[in-house]
Amino acid sequence: MLKMRKWVLTFAVVDFDLDLGPVVRALYPPVYLSPSETENIAFSAFPDSLQFDQGTEVHSFRIRIYPDSLHTPCQNTLKRPEPLDGFMYGFSYFSQKRDSSSKRGYHQSSLVLLTDHQYPAFFTNVVSKLGPLYQNHGITMLETACHNIANWQSPSPGSTLELGFLGSVLHVELPTSIDSQQLIETASFGRGFDPTEHLLASSVPLYPPPINLFEASLSHLWSVWECLILCEPLLVYGPSPSMTSQAVWWLRDLIRPIPLAADIRPYFTIHDRDHALLVNKSPPKAGLVLGVTNPFFEKSCTHWPHVLSVGRRTRQGATVVTGPCAGWATKTHRRYISKDRQLLKRLERACTSSTLDRMQASLELRRHFCSRTNAVLVPLNRYLNTLIPSPAERNTTLGPRRLKPFNTAEFFSSLRSSPSALPFKSSSKQREFYEKWLRTPAFGLWLARQEEVVQDALRQKI
Repeated sequence: MLKMRKWVLTFAVVDFDLDLGPVVRALYPPVYLSPSETENIAFSAFPDSLQFDQGTEVHSFRIRIYPDSLHTPCQNTLKRPEPLDGFMYGFSYFSQKRDSSSKRGYHQSSLVLLTDHQYPAFFTNVVSKLGPLYQNHGITMLETACHNIANWQSPSPGSTLELGFLGSVLHVELPTSIDSQQLIETASFGRGFDPTEHLLASSVPLYPPPINLFEASLSHLWSVWECLILCEPLLVYGPSPSMTSQAVWWLRDLIRPIPLAADIRPYFTIHDRDHALLVNKSPPKAGLVLGVTNPFFEKSCTHWPHVLSVGRRTRQGATVVTGPCAGWATKTHRRYISKDRQLLKRLERACTSSTLDRMQASLELRRHFCSRTNAVLVPLNRYLNTLIPSPAERNTTLGPRRLKPFNTAEFFSSLRSSPSALPFKSSSKQREFYEKWLRTPAFGLWLARQEEVVQDALRQKI
């Protein structure tokens, strides 16, 4: 099972107990989880509101791993690997069926894939294949799935793999790093890319088309993107965990290749161990993106500056569910950069078209914002090139083997002479935007990583 755990820690079977609520009934293969982790996983595995009479849905979540969770008290349980980023990721296949023998009238259960990897497109696909087979055939399918995963090649950054799973082959490309962009145009699958067959592991599931989530906020997505880049906290509200988790992963994807310098929670409940840390009367933490479905958060997060409520436009006469209406609300943000109005018109047309058109529009929207994120970095990369020591400087005995210090005044002088290609509303808006970004934790992390890259390159030239 050690090979399996390079991909998947375990599968958790979660049932609803009338007296206790959601309960983890089994872990396959066995692994130690602390009591708080077990409770967190159990509640995160279920929607916290009724979704449908009968049906299934897939969603994902992210929970923090505390140091006490890694100490295994049971001798018969394999030691857990060290987490990659301090978090555990869950991908849940939730099922609800009518059951006359239950006092509630229906049976609820979830199968949860737990992993250290943030590969939403890949693991959503895996649990979506396994979930219905497990519902129909039981533990035999879990055993088969674990055997298949244990025979996969080890995950290697940037690799393209063909992975056998439950009678099918998964074609998946892994990112070179968790902050690198995975684009169809640069994927190893080439022009033969088929979104129904090929998986870019760290991207977002393309079905249902992500544009459905943002239909009521299309004209405001440029403001949402700026808030993400500037590490503004964002509450993402939705009627279901499948919608909030897909939306949060999509938003997280848009800031690549800028490193993630804050916390994101695709689906967050009031039972999370971090609830009091993340949701309180203090200003929300910089860059925090919280996906929620419980109307409780609408009241407890009234002081948050930005709320994105996902979903399609509310039609006249339609029943409005609890919580904020679908749309965008901000108390503080004023846009710095002009939106692409031609793209907006195409997106609005796509929202009333076929599923295929909406999927293509979703891909175009993703390309647009990924391009804008790269464009944010162009003036910074241009200035950073001037900080790399020259060969003459490196040839001295005590010559610098690292970037020269970043000087804010020199950067803005460089920006005046070579402005950004982004359509800023004015030169003052451009300066204001970059002044704000240089104060974010994302800039500090990005600069530290650039310094590491330069130092490694200079060492190799010694």
